[in-house]
Amino acid sequence: MTIKAIRMFDGGFMNQPFAFGGEEGRDAFDEQIIYRSSLQNFLIDTGKEVILVDTGFKADFSVPAKKLGAPLYMGEKVADYMDAFAALGYKPEQVTKILITHKHPDHTDCIGCFPNAKIYIAPEDADAMKLEGENIVRAQYGEAYKNFPNAQQVADGIWFIEAKGHTKGNSIVIAEDDGLFYMFHGDVTYCDAALKANKLSIVFEDKDAARQTLDRVRDFIRQNPTVYLSTHCPEGYENLELKREMKL
Repeated sequence: MTIKAIRMFDGGFMNQPFAFGGEEGRDAFDEQIIYRSSLQNFLIDTGKEVILVDTGFKADFSVPAKKLGAPLYMGEKVADYMDAFAALGYKPEQVTKILITHKHPDHTDCIGCFPNAKIYIAPEDADAMKLEGENIVRAQYGEAYKNFPNAQQVADGIWFIEAKGHTKGNSIVIAEDDGLFYMFHGDVTYCDAALKANKLSIVFEDKDAARQTLDRVRDFIRQNPTVYLSTHCPEGYENLELKREMKL
């Protein structure tokens, strides 16, 4: 199994109230404390299949400009999603599955660019996006995986897992390889510092569910050697490059 980052933006920032303020509120945190930000999604090459975890923005997406005091700035563009995908040496026709962590456009905008891919997504987010067609696979969480009660195996060693909160249909993906557990979590946290501090960001649709998901994620990491693959901070691709286990 080979896992690669599809990198789109880097050199950005987010402030602490945005990253940490979901439960205590923004005013409990210091807007002058900032964390690094980026944007990347991921590709899993199993040797038999090419599987994407989320797809980024289309080329014509208008990214907010850098602004003093902005809660989140993604950074400077590294590449458009499809260009970054192609640079890894793959063609759209090779992709067999796309695993969607949630409905937001920085995770779904290019799902239509892969003609042979089945798109796995939680029913709630599929309905919110009004997705229809034979290629849309509404997740059927039929079994437990470790400490997560609702999961579906989608390939050898790859699990699509219910993780509600950030959106009503939020999911995470875990891939097992060579004794490590690679966790693709979408936006359960926006930066690794929030995971370590046990803080929710301000972006969620169900706060109680988001808290339960974060608790389960942290429990999983304590029990299993986990490489935590974030979408919105550069630790996402750095952890992958170094095969760095998350320590809590």
